[in-house]
Amino acid sequence: MSVKVRFAPSPTGKLHVGNVRTALVNWLFAKGQGGSFVLRIDDTDLARSTPEFEQGIEDDLTWLGLTWDERDNQSKRFDRYEEAAARLKASGRLYPAYETADELDRRRKVQLSRGLPPIYDRAALDLTDEQKAAYEAEGRRPHWRFKLEGKRVSWEDLARGHAEVDTASMSDPVLIREDGLFLYTLPSVVDDIDMAITHIIRGEDHVTNTGAQIEIFEALGATVPGFAHMPLLVGADGAALSKRLGSLSISDMRDQGYEPIAITSHLGKIGTSDALEVAESVQALGASFAFSKMGRSPARYDTADLDRLNAQALHVMSYETAQPRLAAADADLGEGFWNTVRGNLNKFADVVDMAKIVKGPITPVIEDAAFAEAALRLLPDVIDENAWSAWTNAVKAETGAKGKGLFMPLRLALTGQPHGPDMAAMAPLIGRETIVRRLKGEAA
Repeated sequence: MSVKVRFAPSPTGKLHVGNVRTALVNWLFAKGQGGSFVLRIDDTDLARSTPEFEQGIEDDLTWLGLTWDERDNQSKRFDRYEEAAARLKASGRLYPAYETADELDRRRKVQLSRGLPPIYDRAALDLTDEQKAAYEAEGRRPHWRFKLEGKRVSWEDLARGHAEVDTASMSDPVLIREDGLFLYTLPSVVDDIDMAITHIIRGEDHVTNTGAQIEIFEALGATVPGFAHMPLLVGADGAALSKRLGSLSISDMRDQGYEPIAITSHLGKIGTSDALEVAESVQALGASFAFSKMGRSPARYDTADLDRLNAQALHVMSYETAQPRLAAADADLGEGFWNTVRGNLNKFADVVDMAKIVKGPITPVIEDAAFAEAALRLLPDVIDENAWSAWTNAVKAETGAKGKGLFMPLRLALTGQPHGPDMAAMAPLIGRETIVRRLKGEAA
């Protein structure tokens, strides 16, 4: 059986780290198994769905490297949902209920006061045709509930192991609202059947829903797919993910300078037994993915880890990969420059400041004029990496400076910054003429 999974986001907002992790794990599992990944836009809520958010979803997934093998929109498939609903109605599994939200709320409060579970009591099943007609005459329109069998539904969860849900402890779920809008559950099941989805991978907050969905698969005479329910994300301190962090969008992260492979490596490896290191590619991440590596504890999302992985991704990035971006930033000073500065980058945009060290102008920092004069007097005629060592040794012998007292004044004079790339490699890039001017304290 060829693996086929789906990611079904709603185009009512931007993708954030939570739902992108779901998309990523689906993609990694499919590609690791040689299977296919379906992007299915859940736009049945026509009032809230927008083309702009839909395009944003596609752009974010593409930027992350999570390309899809098939693509569909649920808004194009209402006829299939109507057919499935009609079939469930005919078999008595989908029934009309006329209670208002206030009536249901009062009923739940009464049940709780009596120590009873606040689940729907199926009063609508006892309505006569006359009572239904009376409700219709009042202007009420029914919502439609799926009649659960009230049994123990079990499955072998790829992430959790053996799992069971007792549907007798659940309310019959509403599948169609009073206004005729299909809620998530029925379109999702119908699409999974029609698209031959083999595995449904999502967060563990959907475990209870799975019991009802399995019953709907069975009621429609379909093969039940496999399931995997991942532990949810929490903050670095183990507390619930904050609202700010939980809603951090991928487009925001892109604007902040994060590399896509850093994001996918982070989300793909947190909560697993794999070392938290940047992957060579998202394809390599898929080749190493296995649910057996996933722990049962919540995965800790720490931006410090993401920052470290982002820097790591830049430190190993080839000049060939970086060159178009360097050119776009007017910072393409050649492969030697890139290889010299990449180890000091945290975000790619940092390279602009590194290029300025070479191109100038910068204002040198001269802490000791006598030291700078001595360094200028001893400056070799030809500046290369070998000359740097000979020059600094000569300055050390002349001034008595050593260690930080020797190298920091030279760095400040040549770069204007206390930290940065290896100066032996940078000095030839800066050039002798510019070094002379900076040692004289001139902006160059």
